[in-house]
Amino acid sequence: MFDDSFSSFSGFSAPTELRRQCNRSRRVALLNGDVIANSRAEQRGINARVFREGRCGFASSPEVDVSAAERILKQASQNAKFLADRLPSAGTALDLRERISHRDLWREDSVPQKDILDFLSQIDDYVKKIPHVVSRRVNCSCLSLEKELITDDGVYGYSFLPRSNIAIVLTALAPDGAPVELYQVLGGSGLFSDHFSDPSLLFASIDSIAEQLMQKRDGVFADAGQKTCIIAPELSGMLAHEAVGHTAEADFVISGSVAGTCRGQEVASSIVTLTDFANTFDGKVLPTPIYIDDEGVQAKDAVLIDQGILTGWMHNRSSAARYGDAPTGNALAFSFADEPLIRMRNTAILPGKNTLDEMISSIDDGYYFTATGNGQADSTGEFMFGVTMGYEIKNGKLGRAIRDTTVSGVAFDVLKTVDMISDQMVWLNAGMCGKKQPFPVGMGGPHVKCRINVGGK
Repeated sequence: MFDDSFSSFSGFSAPTELRRQCNRSRRVALLNGDVIANSRAEQRGINARVFREGRCGFASSPEVDVSAAERILKQASQNAKFLADRLPSAGTALDLRERISHRDLWREDSVPQKDILDFLSQIDDYVKKIPHVVSRRVNCSCLSLEKELITDDGVYGYSFLPRSNIAIVLTALAPDGAPVELYQVLGGSGLFSDHFSDPSLLFASIDSIAEQLMQKRDGVFADAGQKTCIIAPELSGMLAHEAVGHTAEADFVISGSVAGTCRGQEVASSIVTLTDFANTFDGKVLPTPIYIDDEGVQAKDAVLIDQGILTGWMHNRSSAARYGDAPTGNALAFSFADEPLIRMRNTAILPGKNTLDEMISSIDDGYYFTATGNGQADSTGEFMFGVTMGYEIKNGKLGRAIRDTTVSGVAFDVLKTVDMISDQMVWLNAGMCGKKQPFPVGMGGPHVKCRINVGGK
């Protein structure tokens, strides 16, 4: 936890942001019972941004004392002056921030590294007894971001974002001898002790993974072509984040993303509303709760698609001023040495009115895709996602499991085919967005029925 030395800074002579940050990470991994990773790291430092005539000077230091803060404030100011003297004014002035204050609760991650290793070893002992599993991996990853921010216009923000996950990866051999893999990530927002008190509490989830793996081992390959499908929250979340969300980040809009030309236009079915949530949904705190972003802006929900119409983008202060919009609090940085970028927080399609059973029974010939391992998309909204688990749907009923496949399409074209959305919302807390710098994000959503391109064998 930070000391109170920041309280000595005030009365900045120019628009200024001063931030100090500490990232703590832990990783333990077992492969077939052997320890292949066991690390613990801490990265801390301080940075400043100073603005002159629309130009921003940035400086950072791995030291976090008062003298280091004074030094980087001076360096950032000099950098801003250097740019302002040599480049034309950047144009629109930034609006004053609302004078706000927010403080998260800090908690110490006190679980010894050895206890985490012992915990994983007990899980591994259970997994190795599962029949037909030929390879197994058990990984633990813990990350926390602790930040403190003050600005020239009186904003104060202290945030503490911890996340702890355990990933179970199982491999079996199909009848044709090909390896078949399936994994699941357990845990979520919080410290290790918040989620993992007793290894036996995870055994039911492991049994479920193993059962699905055996179904997949005996599964069939999907038929290629455009199909009517149901995508589960893991995939609908990937679609919302990768294929839609990135195109609606205002820096990508400035660079020419497809969302820059579609504002006010129909880009999805009228039952689709898609939002990047700041911190809560339906009265519950989300996986990545942001209350004040790293520019000192109060974080607000950014509605991107409202009943099928593209209505807005995600902004930092600069892009909001450029387009005459209100900033949304989407400026976030991963480490003390990073400047804030426009980033997503918790991006998802909102739930609808149908049950999953109703959605399945409405399909004569299609697929139900439940899990994904990876995905990519470009600024046009064209995407391709891997599917690691799924089932046939035949005559309104679930059929055989399928082997690994892909789904692809153009996001806005696929969203226009959506005709059913489930009434349940599922949030996932293992996503890391890799836009220039990593950042933990919340993803998920409801089940979505749509037409999508399916890869074959």
